[in-house]
Amino acid sequence: MNTFNLPLKEDYPAYYSTYVDKVSGENFSELILKQIEELTQLFDSKPKEWADFVYEEGKWSPKEVLGHITDTDRIMTFRALCFARGEEAALPGFDQNEYVVKGKFGAVPIDLLVADFIAQRKALLTLIQTLSEDVLDNVGNGNGKPITPRALFWIIPGHFAHHMEILKTRY
Repeated sequence: MNTFNLPLKEDYPAYYSTYVDKVSGENFSELILKQIEELTQLFDSKPKEWADFVYEEGKWSPKEVLGHITDTDRIMTFRALCFARGEEAALPGFDQNEYVVKGKFGAVPIDLLVADFIAQRKALLTLIQTLSEDVLDNVGNGNGKPITPRALFWIIPGHFAHHMEILKTRY
């Protein structure tokens, strides 16, 4: 499966609309590949020190934003895989700020962070190709809320779009 429809509003908690609304009307696989290119072009167009810049105290650097995007991609992909396989146990939430602190992304070379993001996105695409469409609407419990694999997969590029807007406008 290379593409699939967007989730219905009832497939995910309302607060994820911020992300899903950013990618409506897109072909999923093409969007994921386009986002890899968009990210690599952005980081390639900047001097290396830009990746460590913080525009305001308490905000993340571009390296930390990228680490957060990749962590979130992995978490959403894991949740989607679990629910696609019929997992009935509730999966926990995560504290994004703690993950960024404990990820120590500032100490990781930017080239490695970019390569890690690309590898995660490629793994996402191959996983999706192994799934049948009927499992995308299984309902699981993520962070105490019902959500489907279809919704989780579409949240991933929407979350990316959200953070890319910030990287492009504030850094």
